[in-house]
Amino acid sequence: MHPEMIIPQVLEPFQTILIFGPPGSGKGTLAKFLSSAGNHFHLSSGDVFRGLSPDSPAGQLYHNYAGKGLLLPDEATVQIWHHYVHGLIATNRYFPSGQLLLLDGLPRTLGQATLLEKHLNIRQIIVLKIQDTEALIKRIQRRALIEKRMDDMDLRVLKTRMEVYESETTKLLQYYPEKLFSYFDAGQKPLEVLRDVLVALSGIL
Repeated sequence: MHPEMIIPQVLEPFQTILIFGPPGSGKGTLAKFLSSAGNHFHLSSGDVFRGLSPDSPAGQLYHNYAGKGLLLPDEATVQIWHHYVHGLIATNRYFPSGQLLLLDGLPRTLGQATLLEKHLNIRQIIVLKIQDTEALIKRIQRRALIEKRMDDMDLRVLKTRMEVYESETTKLLQYYPEKLFSYFDAGQKPLEVLRDVLVALSGIL
């Protein structure tokens, strides 16, 4: 039998919902709810990069930037992400023909958005908004203790991440058509945020 008949061919672009929000706003929690309830696939860029071996070239590059609260170069980010997604497909964890890709944490910059254009068909953009930065930082530090994310304990690094998110995301959100956006109050309880998203986007989800 020809190999192409037993190995599924990947037909890009992936049908995608982007989820934006500052660190600690609940992007991952929301995406996990939506993926389990709707049989969609949640992919967090944080999980992709934190899972890199520290000894690999990609891992060394990531930890060098992340340790300072900075973002990886755009080309490297998209290359690592794309390789990871194809690994998910090859191991039958993500089925692009039948699942929406809930993408949390990517793109983070205008450069990444342009590089991802050929890979994604964006159906909707969910933006989680929250005004209280101090509450966000406390939320992240609580999570860091529970999940043992030591990179989330450094207050200086956290504040840098917040500033990077604000400066980069403002430009990024102007890149996409306004009709794709839905905004939600992330200061609510997680189930309240989920309720609002399901009410507003049930037709897509």
